[in-house]
Amino acid sequence: MDNAGYTALTRQNGLLRELHLLANNIANASTTGFRREGVLFSEFVRRLDGVEAPLSMAAANARQTYLTQGALTQTGGTLDLAIEGDGFFLVETPQGERLTRAGHFQTSPEGELVTPDGHPVLDPGGARIFVPVEAGIVGIARDGTLSVDGAPLAQIALVRPVDASELRRAAGVLLEPQGELLPAEEAVVHQGFLEESNVNPITEMARLIAVQRAYELGQSFLDREDERIRNVVQTLGR
Repeated sequence: MDNAGYTALTRQNGLLRELHLLANNIANASTTGFRREGVLFSEFVRRLDGVEAPLSMAAANARQTYLTQGALTQTGGTLDLAIEGDGFFLVETPQGERLTRAGHFQTSPEGELVTPDGHPVLDPGGARIFVPVEAGIVGIARDGTLSVDGAPLAQIALVRPVDASELRRAAGVLLEPQGELLPAEEAVVHQGFLEESNVNPITEMARLIAVQRAYELGQSFLDREDERIRNVVQTLGR
């Protein structure tokens, strides 16, 4: 395969990665707290022998998570929480601490505040939060302070990464922080609300069609290039 074929192949690989992410975004357009992802393309340029033009190849190995605010939907659930502004809830998983914007919480039989997957929700000190089984009226203030019958009981951690670009997708709506976490002092908690996905299905579908067409165009080029090479080999082999 010559330089043109390798260049087209690296482009195809990047477009295929983007197709997978776009499909995942669309599939999670209605998932509470989901953050859309995109592909970051980079270019590798190498000077050849000075006679031919420089060789340029595209790579799409980096993924970006977009943290734009999603719409807030009122549910009326006592333990349904939505964050307005920059910040995340902190939860504990078997793989370590993770961040999430999905605030559909519940209590375990032991009284722990957990996610639907059973991951404990943590306070600013990294400790688990317990709600008494016989609790009366549970209120959650705008700063995450949880109270029972008006008496403060605990505070739900609201944190943000120092560099949001270093967040990695862990699983589902969970994100893995790579560095230090700071208090999200400007974040506001809304009790009885959930934050919707920040995916715009129309925009994602339009981009999906454009990328799919670009991929098909690249594939047709590779098919013609393969046919050309075969014809050359057959001709020289006679």
